[in-house]
Amino acid sequence: MLKKETQNLEIDNLDIQILTQLMQDATKPYTEIAKELIISGGTVHVRMKKLIDLGIIKGSHLIIDPKKAGFDITAFLGIYLEKGSLYKDAVAQLSKIKEVVELHYTTGSYSMFAKITCRDTDHLRHVLNEEIQAVKGIQRTETLISLEESIKRQIEL
Repeated sequence: MLKKETQNLEIDNLDIQILTQLMQDATKPYTEIAKELIISGGTVHVRMKKLIDLGIIKGSHLIIDPKKAGFDITAFLGIYLEKGSLYKDAVAQLSKIKEVVELHYTTGSYSMFAKITCRDTDHLRHVLNEEIQAVKGIQRTETLISLEESIKRQIEL
């Protein structure tokens, strides 16, 4: 049986098959997955509970198309901090800005790298100038505007 280790947690081939199906369609009923994999629905349920308890599955969420919801601008920000010791405080403040949809602590030129989603360029200007630049510890930012998202996916198991 194929086994993969994830931080000392073992998942087998059946776990991977179940996860793969749910990553393609999280609304797929366990009974349908069970039929396709020729196992019982109870087995799928038990495996999913195990994967949740182990922390391999962190939850599920509804994916909304930002453009269709009126958010036409996606931008990436390279954020320079005055000092690295201000990181945790900056994260706490940035987490309150709803347009910040991803934030990463990085190596290289930037201290942090953020993804933000805005309605239009006026909204982007407001978020950058009035909210993000107002965060204590942020020295400056560099903005890259996305023209098109060509690939978006989770890691394939």
